[in-house]
Amino acid sequence: MWNMPINMEESLFKKFGKHAKITGAIFVLLGIVGIVFPLFMTMATVVFVSWLLLFAGIFAGTMTWMSDRGDWMGWLKSFILVGISLYMLFYPMSGAATVGLLLSIYFFTDAFASFVLGMNKRPHQGWWLWILNGLLSLGLGVIFVLDWPFSSLYLVGIFVGISLLFDGIALFMGGNFIQKIDKDL
Repeated sequence: MWNMPINMEESLFKKFGKHAKITGAIFVLLGIVGIVFPLFMTMATVVFVSWLLLFAGIFAGTMTWMSDRGDWMGWLKSFILVGISLYMLFYPMSGAATVGLLLSIYFFTDAFASFVLGMNKRPHQGWWLWILNGLLSLGLGVIFVLDWPFSSLYLVGIFVGISLLFDGIALFMGGNFIQKIDKDL
């Protein structure tokens, strides 16, 4: 099923390479802005997450209305999503603390999973990379929790900025790679 050949037009390679490079450059710039102005990036992230939650709540309510109007769990999910999104929009500092807490939970969960993978892979080559990843994730989680909720105001922006920076670099380099393949075809 997954082994079918992909017939891509030459122009599709050219377009993808061009657009990946443009998107990568935009992500790099946004990443630099996020690192230099972390409070701005934190607030932008909170607003973005809030709007995603709002649309998810509206969509959940619409689906509940269309499928089963008596489904109280569907309505509860919709109201919770809309309520959280409005709370985060009207109280962005609390929203930043919430996003920071969610990121710290993610880092602790990632650390646990990495430690388990590293220990299960221990006699094989590269097991220590999983342990190192776990230690880094554990450290990031601890950094978030030490001064929470105040650390969320700048750490969320810095981490989102770093993520955008590296995603942008990867997209830009991928666009270059695709354009080189296109030239070789």
